[in-house]
Amino acid sequence: MEENKKFLIFGLGNAENKYTGTRHNIGFEVVNALAENLGATFKSDRYAYKAEGKFKGRKLILLMPTTYMNLSGKAVRYWMEQEKVEANQILVITDDIDLPPGTLRLKGKGSGGTHNGLNNIIETLGHQNYPRLRFGIGKNYAQGYQIDYVLGKFERSEWKELIEPAIQKAVGVVKSFVTAGMQRTMEQCNAKDKQEKKGEDKTDKKEEHII
Repeated sequence: MEENKKFLIFGLGNAENKYTGTRHNIGFEVVNALAENLGATFKSDRYAYKAEGKFKGRKLILLMPTTYMNLSGKAVRYWMEQEKVEANQILVITDDIDLPPGTLRLKGKGSGGTHNGLNNIIETLGHQNYPRLRFGIGKNYAQGYQIDYVLGKFERSEWKELIEPAIQKAVGVVKSFVTAGMQRTMEQCNAKDKQEKKGEDKTDKKEEHII
């Protein structure tokens, strides 16, 4: 089987300026950081902002859909057809309220859960067998305030201590995905975050009744 040399990296979000920097747009933040790392520049294109870069012989096409989050599948399908790639050659990066802030989880397939962007991609492609990198944003909100939370911005301390470092980790995960492959990258990414979480749990145990 010929080795894949071209990959589409989708960062999900909402393209309007008022959503810049919000938790729901963390996918945009990751692909922006990746573009900067690769020296690539975004330009407006069909259904997305698009940038192209290379890493170790692989061509990376970075895409930020402009279709709104809940219609992300339209952009994903269009660019998969345009670039003639299979589902295992794409990676979708998105926020996840069910993971602690800054936690990364890489999966090769699965349901979209409550995420409208992932579910629309599943609906549009007709299957759920596509790789996705879930970026934890936490769920520190009162009942009924989920929309306000995901469309709100990170606290300054949260951004500096958790989110910025995780964005750089996510850039590394993407680079590993296109070179080392899905299985190896998934094992390393997910195991690393689980180890770090265990360390945090031990540190926080003494303080959990104080806060």
